Amino acid sequence: MGEASRIAQVPAHTLRYWEAGSGLLRPARRASGHRRYTREDMETIFTLKELLLERRMTLAGARKALAQGRRKRPSGSEGAQDSERTLKLLRELRGEIRELLKLAG
Repeated sequence: MGEASRIAQVPAHTLRYWEAGSGLLRPARRASGHRRYTREDMETIFTLKELLLERRMTLAGARKALAQGRRKRPSGSEGAQDSERTLKLLRELRGEIRELLKLAG
């Protein structure tokens, strides 16, 4: 959870709140009880962050928007823009991870 909160730049308690309130985040639990977020969970976290913090939606509104988005996949130019944003985000994350690895190593 700590790593996920650092990557998403939101506090761990916020992730726990989104997990409980949205019902869309269901990270796997290790035997020790720690949460393990998948790539899909991280994508959901970033989408929730955008909807809640940037678009100022309520948690219920964000839940509905995410549910509609999962039923209807973007096509055409919308899909291309989403792909470009996703690639940009992944490149930024890769750079940040490399920087963290340099600091740790």
